[in-house]
Amino acid sequence: MNNNNSYKLSKRIFTCFFLIILLCIIVFQKNGSLPSEYNIQIGESHTINTKFPLSLSFDETVEDILEISKINDRNNIFSRVNNQIHLKSIEKGSKELKYNILGFIPYKTVRVNVVPKLYLYPGGQSIGVRLNTEGVLIVGIAEILDDEGVKHNIAEASGIRIGDSLMAINNQKVENKYHVIEMLQNSNGEKITLTIKRNDKYFQTDITPIKSSEDKKFKLGFWVRDKTAGVGTLTFFHEESSKFGALGHAITDVETGNILSVKDGEIIKSKVVSIQEGKKGRPGEIRGLFYELDKPLGRLLKNTIHGIYGELINDINDSKYNKPIEMAYQHEIEVGPAYILTTLDDNKVDRYDIEIIRINTQVKADSKSMIIRVTDDRLLNKTGGIVQGMSGSPIIQNNKVVGAVTHVLVNDPTKGYGIFIEWMVEESGIFDKKM
Repeated sequence: MNNNNSYKLSKRIFTCFFLIILLCIIVFQKNGSLPSEYNIQIGESHTINTKFPLSLSFDETVEDILEISKINDRNNIFSRVNNQIHLKSIEKGSKELKYNILGFIPYKTVRVNVVPKLYLYPGGQSIGVRLNTEGVLIVGIAEILDDEGVKHNIAEASGIRIGDSLMAINNQKVENKYHVIEMLQNSNGEKITLTIKRNDKYFQTDITPIKSSEDKKFKLGFWVRDKTAGVGTLTFFHEESSKFGALGHAITDVETGNILSVKDGEIIKSKVVSIQEGKKGRPGEIRGLFYELDKPLGRLLKNTIHGIYGELINDINDSKYNKPIEMAYQHEIEVGPAYILTTLDDNKVDRYDIEIIRINTQVKADSKSMIIRVTDDRLLNKTGGIVQGMSGSPIIQNNKVVGAVTHVLVNDPTKGYGIFIEWMVEESGIFDKKM
């Protein structure tokens, strides 16, 4: 009899455990995209919706920065099983709310940040970008033929790869490709030590230059590049800090695909001279011409996977807005109509209608935050949709800057990706001064 009772008890425990596991699976499926962080501007409100069996809990200190109330419609059965919490921000600060399963099983912690309102001037101007790399980028490996007809592949033998950056020779910092040539010829063929950067890690390797039979000069067996230039679109600038952001994605080397590290650089004015229309399977392109080279718009300080950033040093006079507008956080963005600001061959910033068709909730920065579709016939007739050179065009919705265009869908140029503006502002360093 005791054995039978023990069996029944074990069975009940197992059943309860199984039901809890099943509930957890349901929660993961229904609420897998719940963000881990909310940014709410001072004076703004936000409603958090959770589905059964999740509920929210918090301690009393949350009320220092947030006014929290539960929405409960007694006539609506769904409001009894779902948990709607209305947050109204009061004061700057950060607090934690906790998701629980069935009110007692811890599931997830979400941080709510009450932040100051931030106002940005949206861009849309076509800009030229000139970038000088830190060190020199290795873009090719080659054999060297010596005077005796022997071929040497000393770069590969020394562990050097395409995409590496040569930072120093004999611990002397490399300034540019001409500096490399000078130090190499001064070596007189003696062994030298190279400092190489690969994926943000540094290592050293010893190598002995070979005198080439072709031009009688000492060589290391690799090709280098120290600068690049291109055309893109300004996303925003912030008057108080003089910081700007553009492109929404990194500047990469054409041959290696590596993100170029910035030694220095600048953004300058650019005129659109021609547009190659985008087709299915073949991205289009805006071609630009730099001008007023002696009067750059700004200094380039950062090149990241989420855009380029720096400080303005001259006024941008052709903005579509003569007053800044609010920046939106991701929870404020909606599926539906919006518009972008960009410059075509009339060389003035204009607005073009789009639709945000998908929003990807993100807990960390990513350049594919949303999918957009061009709906403006003027833009479709001129470019076929989104084209190269349009990257960085600000996305505006409900009179707030919500993001920037980043990539085109190759098989459908009417569609593309956008990045949340909050990620770009975070990268720019504006928050360092505001928070």
